[in-house]
Amino acid sequence: MSSLIEKGVSISKNALFSVFLNRAGKLLGRPFKVVMVLNEVANKLASKDSGDNKFKQLFDVAFTVVRLVRNYISGNYREIETGTIVSALGVLLYTLSPVDLVPDFIPVVGFLDDLALLSWFVEKFQGEIVRFREWEQTHAEDKTDDIPAASGQPVYAASNTNTENAPAVAEMGHS
Repeated sequence: MSSLIEKGVSISKNALFSVFLNRAGKLLGRPFKVVMVLNEVANKLASKDSGDNKFKQLFDVAFTVVRLVRNYISGNYREIETGTIVSALGVLLYTLSPVDLVPDFIPVVGFLDDLALLSWFVEKFQGEIVRFREWEQTHAEDKTDDIPAASGQPVYAASNTNTENAPAVAEMGHS
């Protein structure tokens, strides 16, 4: 059984995801369009109400990624590499797209590839996400964003390597 992160790594290397990275790179020059995409992604994530707590961390991080890109586009937060923002936006575009490796109209399974790719992003850019959340805490008075903030819990690696006392993010496998 392979982990969710391994599936995300596989998706991140897929030619289809490179299409989303290309689109993300082109969108960076169009801030209004990026904000529209971010709103759509946030709405899509908000409409997925998972009662299973093992996915709650991923949803919190997904909303954090939306806020990260939004603050980058608005110019409020620039303490991040452009390549990381392009990857984040690529992941968000992939999440939003109904046409991906596993179409979203397939119940439950259609959303797992989105979560797998998000898991990969969290694993790869965890330090950036932590720094952004710390920045958010110090700039809370400036907050005008309607995207839900994280539950105040730290971001954990999507695997249990080098992470003491961190809950493991769910591993999903195909039978």
